[in-house]
Amino acid sequence: MNNRAQIPYICFKLSFMNSIIKALFTFALSMIIWGHGFNAEAFGQDDQSMRFVFYNIENLFDIDDDSLTNDEEFTPDGEKRWTYSKYIKKLDQLAKTLTGIGEWQIPAIVGLCEVENRNVLMDLTAHRLLKDYRYHIIHRDSPDRRGIDVALLVQTDIFEPLGSMWLEVKFPFDTALTSREILYVKGLLFGSDTLHIFINHWPSRWGGKEYTQTKRIQAARVLKYYTDSLFKALSDPSILIAGDFNDTPLDSSVHKILNARAEISEGTQGLFNLMFPIYSAGSSGTLKYRANWEVYDQIIVSGALLDSKGLKVEGKKAHIFKQDYLLIEDEKYMGYKPFRTYSGPSYKGGFSDHLPVYIDLLRSR
Repeated sequence: MNNRAQIPYICFKLSFMNSIIKALFTFALSMIIWGHGFNAEAFGQDDQSMRFVFYNIENLFDIDDDSLTNDEEFTPDGEKRWTYSKYIKKLDQLAKTLTGIGEWQIPAIVGLCEVENRNVLMDLTAHRLLKDYRYHIIHRDSPDRRGIDVALLVQTDIFEPLGSMWLEVKFPFDTALTSREILYVKGLLFGSDTLHIFINHWPSRWGGKEYTQTKRIQAARVLKYYTDSLFKALSDPSILIAGDFNDTPLDSSVHKILNARAEISEGTQGLFNLMFPIYSAGSSGTLKYRANWEVYDQIIVSGALLDSKGLKVEGKKAHIFKQDYLLIEDEKYMGYKPFRTYSGPSYKGGFSDHLPVYIDLLRSR
């Protein structure tokens, strides 16, 4: 075809494309005018959204002996026979879980507990599945005797940390006791919304629930003091609390002392436990004790994040990430249970004895 013959063909193509563009614009405009709405997502203009995850990753230790903590069991010669190959496999599994829970978008903020030190977090975020996301690490060594800490991983282009504090949990009834600190991070989400995040790992039930209950009540009092301070200083603070509380949503530490309510109330100052519907249903949980699923890993938010305006929790719901690969058949008590790394001194080769929990935060443009 010569150049002159191409001219009518090119003109036809341009005219056809202009017609298509005009038709699409006219359709969208008519939908708005006639009140049928407009599906912005189909045109690549979705609301801003991000996923927040909390995950107890069950003893992420390196293989080195730290002389300042009781970590000897997680060394090659220790009780657990914790080797480099086991450590690498654990990192592979955790990276797989975090990318899996993100689905189409990697979680922008990840709260973790049971991490030994900053080195293991650097190894995790440098994993081939995660390294391109360049997570910023917020962590420090806690006074926990075993050396396990809480931490936060954030994508700073979505959530920009403005400051952080480590809230000490001290026990007036026994000053020799130590526990994990509560991590508080204040930052800007989507460049405009101030979000206050608290990451927790409250004292365990080792020794019995009743015997250890006062420790968790004390942790709840520390957290309550700081959340009350935010409510007094700010009119509608957006507060996000997550952690392994080693108590259920109805235990005194969470329900009475922290006053994390079960009912959802938009815009009301106070704290609301998004895990309560899952807990009250009784058929699921984040960990399994004998035949029963328990909900120790929880996400609690302030009323401002349940409001229909601005920044909000999608569906006012929290979720448990319960993929098949995180579970294993429960031969003793029937059904399934979390596929854990260890059961006592016995190496199982799994992911964690807890399942991750998450919420999606949305903001209309």
